Amino acid sequence: MQETSKTIKISSYNVNGIRAAERKGFSEWVKSEKPDIICLQEIKATEDQVPEEINDLGYHTCWLSAEKKGYSGVAILSKIEPQHIQKGMGLDWVDNEGRILKFEYADFSVFSIYAPSGTTGSVRQDLKYEFLDAFYLFAEKEAAKGKPLVFCGDFNIAHTEIDIHDPVRNKKSSGFLPEEREWLTKFIASGFGDVFRNLHPDLRDTYSWWTYRAGAKGNNKGWRIDYHLATPELAKCATDAFITKELDLSDHAPVTVVYDFP
Repeated sequence: MQETSKTIKISSYNVNGIRAAERKGFSEWVKSEKPDIICLQEIKATEDQVPEEINDLGYHTCWLSAEKKGYSGVAILSKIEPQHIQKGMGLDWVDNEGRILKFEYADFSVFSIYAPSGTTGSVRQDLKYEFLDAFYLFAEKEAAKGKPLVFCGDFNIAHTEIDIHDPVRNKKSSGFLPEEREWLTKFIASGFGDVFRNLHPDLRDTYSWWTYRAGAKGNNKGWRIDYHLATPELAKCATDAFITKELDLSDHAPVTVVYDFP
């Protein structure tokens, strides 16, 4: 990682619609927080629909939209110009939903990931499991290339009981099912560290998503489902990680990690 030799701030944020987020102050947040790289999920827009205020922020950008209008989609905004951009993972239905985007740099790679939700029923839950199985193999292949990497995004899984406000009543809810949690345990054990949890192993009541219903955010009845999952070389460079709960642009909050490269 000789070329980098500096501090890089990476934010991951499910904006639940980039146009709506911009109306609520997205550009102002970027100007204030100044992330070097921003991974976005659920942009719900095509590139030509992205507000000009965002295009004027001075980032290198790539917007990967879903074929279905107003649905899904990911993006990456980067102050550092990527050497290579990769769209998708080679699974047609996943790529058609705009769920995986990669920016490759000289010394590391960053991915914006938006995993499917299974909350709408068994069909989507089965597709979620299909995605997770395919993504596991995809991640192994990417890691085998030898370049440090981090998967940033909304995985729609709360990993452990301290990652969800009510683990008992949600034990049969999509996003906290035993099979999903076991998948994430296996994924982390295979070499992709949960960077936020590595830095804050015992931190409770710190979530990244709250339903809009019943004043959940005000009562902090949330789930931590947004992650930085990094290979060991990159994970060990992390010096700070925080979730900006007070930002109200979306039903999610941005998860930001500061990486100090040697």
